[in-house]
Amino acid sequence: MPLDPLEARWLQALLPARGDARDDARGDAGRPSPLRYAANLIERWSEPQRKYHTLDHLTAVLDRVDVLEEYAADPALVRLAAWFHDAVYLPERSTNEERSARLAERALPEAGVPAEKVAEVARLVRLTVTHDPADDDPNGQVLCDADLAILASPPDAYAAYAAAVREEYGFVPDDAFREGRAAVLHHLLALPRLFRTPYGQREWEDRARANLRAELTELTGGRS
Repeated sequence: MPLDPLEARWLQALLPARGDARDDARGDAGRPSPLRYAANLIERWSEPQRKYHTLDHLTAVLDRVDVLEEYAADPALVRLAAWFHDAVYLPERSTNEERSARLAERALPEAGVPAEKVAEVARLVRLTVTHDPADDDPNGQVLCDADLAILASPPDAYAAYAAAVREEYGFVPDDAFREGRAAVLHHLLALPRLFRTPYGQREWEDRARANLRAELTELTGGRS
């Protein structure tokens, strides 16, 4: 049976990370089928409370990792981190990244990924709290750039993204949401660079900052 496109992309991440050259979905005597983990993650990314952090977002991040992979030290680990970076997601909690990292730390050893690579995936997931990778962290730069690339969307797509974020936080009153969202935008705008890869700086930086400033102006009525 042909693989679902997302299942194929999961194998593209997992098999190289565990040193398996076979491009197939079979388990072996010591490990379950890789597709068991894909199914669990796809189910998580399909949960009903998600409006922006959905399978579409996961796919978009994986697409951007494909664009940026030449800058990564280990693209397979960046792809695994993309799969896990919001695998645990409840909008009312501030521990999603930590819980997602712990999920990776539990699942990936069972899936056959060596310990040092599991540690790198978990580190990358935790890095998405701040989106502020170090200058000598190419894996972190690629993951963070891929995750933030939505900020450089055309205006209509950016407006749809912002509306989906608001919908995810529908339980938050308008005034509180505007205050919290403005704080996030201020944090992003205060970063010396939103994007760290040469491609991201060249293709996404200016447009993303324009979108952020426009949203901030709308939220605050022109007050900074």
